Amino acid sequence: MEKLIRITPRDNVAVAIEPLFKGDVVLLEGEQYTLVSDLPAGHKMALQDLKEGDKVIKYGYPIGYATKPVSRGEHVHSFNVKTLLSEEAEYHYSEETAKVYIDEAAERAMSWKDKIPAIRAYERKNGDIGIRNELWIIPTVGCVNRIGERLVEWARENLGLEDGVHVWTHPFGCSQLGGDHENTRKILANLVHHPNAGGVLVLSLGCENNTPESFRELVGEVDESRVKFMTCQKVEDELEEGKRLLSEIAAEMKKDERVSVSMSRLRVGFKCGGSDGFSGITANPLVGRFCDELTAMGGTAILTEVPEMFGAEQILMDRAADREVFNEVVSLINNFKHYFTSHGQVVYENPSPGNKAGGITTLEDKSLGCVQKGGRSVVTGVAEYGERITRPGLNLLSGPGNDIVSTTVQSAAGAHLILFTTGRGTPLGSPVPTVKIATNNELAKNKKNWIDFNAGRLLSEDAAEVTNDLLQYIVKVASGDIRTKNEINGYAEISIFKDGVVL
Repeated sequence: MEKLIRITPRDNVAVAIEPLFKGDVVLLEGEQYTLVSDLPAGHKMALQDLKEGDKVIKYGYPIGYATKPVSRGEHVHSFNVKTLLSEEAEYHYSEETAKVYIDEAAERAMSWKDKIPAIRAYERKNGDIGIRNELWIIPTVGCVNRIGERLVEWARENLGLEDGVHVWTHPFGCSQLGGDHENTRKILANLVHHPNAGGVLVLSLGCENNTPESFRELVGEVDESRVKFMTCQKVEDELEEGKRLLSEIAAEMKKDERVSVSMSRLRVGFKCGGSDGFSGITANPLVGRFCDELTAMGGTAILTEVPEMFGAEQILMDRAADREVFNEVVSLINNFKHYFTSHGQVVYENPSPGNKAGGITTLEDKSLGCVQKGGRSVVTGVAEYGERITRPGLNLLSGPGNDIVSTTVQSAAGAHLILFTTGRGTPLGSPVPTVKIATNNELAKNKKNWIDFNAGRLLSEDAAEVTNDLLQYIVKVASGDIRTKNEINGYAEISIFKDGVVL
């Protein structure tokens, strides 16, 4: 097996599959190269001499420019490359280009005709499905977090619910203004409606800005046997009343049974965190292949982390279903850039130290790898932060790159589960099953208690076989046959986006 990989024929850098050292002689595509510097695994080597100012090409696109001359065989990284990004960019819509992707998607859809896999899920009264039947406690304000935690402890010991009991604690719901206040309310209201929750207790204090009355109105119509509301200031003993309400909800939930439904009804979020130089070569493209198959079945895919689209956004725009969706994508990108600049920040202050240690050099490098999770699927919709996803196909959802914030907004948007790729490793879990996909064999081996699936297999195995294995694994997770590592470990939490003033 070759020790370097060139992702596209246009690239003038290649990525080391294993650590290489100065003086090593390696073959790539029949050509011989001599390393003029050490090269850690996941890092880039120049395939030709580069002059100062020359563009560095990876994934077939520029990831920056050389800040000084770089020799063939030399390590290419942040010490000799700088981003090309700026706050301003022009975007172009091409109906001809979009048609290529639309025709591809139609062909994939035909390949799944009468062959879409089934999963076993819970049918909800509103026509949705859930892949878990959990009991959730949702505080409307941070003041009642500890009450919720005590009720969860009691419920886990006494109610006998197989799929679990959770409280989604957070510090908000009061002392917030404007957009922050509404973001909190929207995220919490959407969690109340999440189909993975067979029952919900909404826990309020009573004097918070997010008043019980206004929140109840925002939540809207619910199954009152499954969703109950309690205001702690209005009951004599909030723990005893909470136990009574949870017992009533649990009694209804125990009537639920899984039934066979089409996988086309599944909504899956895609996220990467702790990325490395292999993310755009193994795990993200693997998720992208799954995305293509899921959307071909008629399923729904959700891609967020807008700042990690910067530098690769035109790729997504090229796949817009029509001009209207294209314009929505442009607004999504520009609005998030404005968020950065309104706070006096540049749009390219990324990647993180861990990303750089793993071989990612610039934001373009990170973004071009990140958007691989969307495969070649047509972008059918764009949603604002806090909105629920309603259109099948690949949807772009406004949200930051932060792991917990972005997995929370995907969950609130309706994702039944999240595929989370990582090269550095993370124990994080969202409100929904969070499948951790390792980019490399070493991580998969060393952190078996975190990692659910090893995409490092792509370096030595057939891509179609690995993709099929992932698809079958997701069928089992969705059907409740397999618990993800975050579920087994009990790692699950939420975080809500905050921009403005706290009173």
